[in-house]
Amino acid sequence: MSTIQTTSSTPDDTRPRGPLAEVFFSLLRSRTFLVGFSIVLFWVACALFGEHFAPYDPLADDIINALAPPSSEHWFGTDQIGRDVFSRVIVGSRDILTVAPLATLLATVAGTALGLVTGYFRGLVDDVVSRILEAFMAIPVVIVALLAIVALGTSKTTVIVVIGLSFAPIIARTVRSAVLAERELDYVAAAQLRHESALHTMFVEILPNVIPPILVETTVRLGYAIFAVATLSFMGFGIQPPSPDWGLSISNNYGMIGGGFWWTVLFDALAIASLVIGVNLAADGVHGALND
Repeated sequence: MSTIQTTSSTPDDTRPRGPLAEVFFSLLRSRTFLVGFSIVLFWVACALFGEHFAPYDPLADDIINALAPPSSEHWFGTDQIGRDVFSRVIVGSRDILTVAPLATLLATVAGTALGLVTGYFRGLVDDVVSRILEAFMAIPVVIVALLAIVALGTSKTTVIVVIGLSFAPIIARTVRSAVLAERELDYVAAAQLRHESALHTMFVEILPNVIPPILVETTVRLGYAIFAVATLSFMGFGIQPPSPDWGLSISNNYGMIGGGFWWTVLFDALAIASLVIGVNLAADGVHGALND
């Protein structure tokens, strides 16, 4: 008598991950991205909730305690009119984390549209638009900011527009290069054979396939935008008083360094540097995840 052994096969629950899931898990495995994202998340939390845990009103002056060094009462000291530096650093992240991302978003939208048009149509359109963008890129951001302030006045909106339009040609150049490669692929020819419109081909067929380089360029531009906002505020073209913005605080207090009051500038400068480093680390992580 023979016994028949039956083996029950269990279905394999392991399913292949989609491309977005692969990128997500790759980011979670990237120490570079996690460190950078943690730094950015910390400053975002400060921007959103800083007023609730800042020990002092960042705008309240106290002349009696002006230029007090770091102590248990004022962790980062006070500035030349007695404002608590720690409170100003914490709350000061709000303006820069509002203006810089909005400027980067504007640059991404405008640059993507220009890059799609120049890369898809090529020929005369590409030549004319590319020459205009190159000429615009040759103008320093400070000159553009000065002209915009004369025309529009000083405001956060002006800073967003200036930085966004200054960075748009850079993103457009990146998108154009990606579109030129995608344009030669079969799916674009198939869309043209179906008599799809140029807008449909660019934004429905090509755009989803050039998202990776756009994401990488956007994260890189965000770091530059943060530095640009701080620079314009330092020069008086950006965010205006009484905001505790980091660049503005450095502008108001940098003359105190010569008197030995280093804390009035150091912590704002470290805040800018840490945020830029965090964004750049996150950008490196995104680039690595998209290229795995």
